[in-house]
Amino acid sequence: MAQQDTEQQHPGVLPVDDEGFVVDTQDCEEREADWRGRGTSRPITVVGNPVLHKECEDVTDFGEEFQQLVADMFASQRTAEGVGLAANQIGVSKKVFVYDCPDDEGVRHVGVVCNPQLVELPADRRRLDDSNEGCLSVPTAYAPLARPDYAEVTGQDEKGNPVKVRGTGYFARCLQHETDHLYGYLYIDRLSKRERKDALRQMAENEPRYPVVAND
Repeated sequence: MAQQDTEQQHPGVLPVDDEGFVVDTQDCEEREADWRGRGTSRPITVVGNPVLHKECEDVTDFGEEFQQLVADMFASQRTAEGVGLAANQIGVSKKVFVYDCPDDEGVRHVGVVCNPQLVELPADRRRLDDSNEGCLSVPTAYAPLARPDYAEVTGQDEKGNPVKVRGTGYFARCLQHETDHLYGYLYIDRLSKRERKDALRQMAENEPRYPVVAND
């Protein structure tokens, strides 16, 4: 694996491959456990909370307070048994998400992305996957949603270094889903009115398995 070119950019937290994409599949258990061990689990905000429905602020300060936020996000993600979590899902309007997500081959990916931008793919690379999708902020609800089965995201890592992440299948869905969160979109916003209504009905009829923030 090639390390990031330090003459062109700061050395990253994780190594990169020959195409410049972060290698987020190594030492996953140790890295996730280290973050989680330093964090405090927070309740999840749910649909209707204003913080979920507006674009978050860019991360510009990567200091100690921010590092604690990331640790809390990993702890919260584990409590909720999620595969991805955006900062506004624990009530913080900052453009950062964490993930601990397998791809369709069962390979585990663990990482942090700040200020993400989805790379627009050419039409010949956009194959849609209409698998079911769920969200910790819409607990107990699921609906099929067509998304490209490959995704690339650019942004910064938890120290502010440039980073590129790519994924296929379920992991690609995660990258798109979490980036959406940071721009004020939930997956149910991409559904038809009937499908959205059904998802909200599922949520209303069931109890979440993790602590949530009640909407007043």
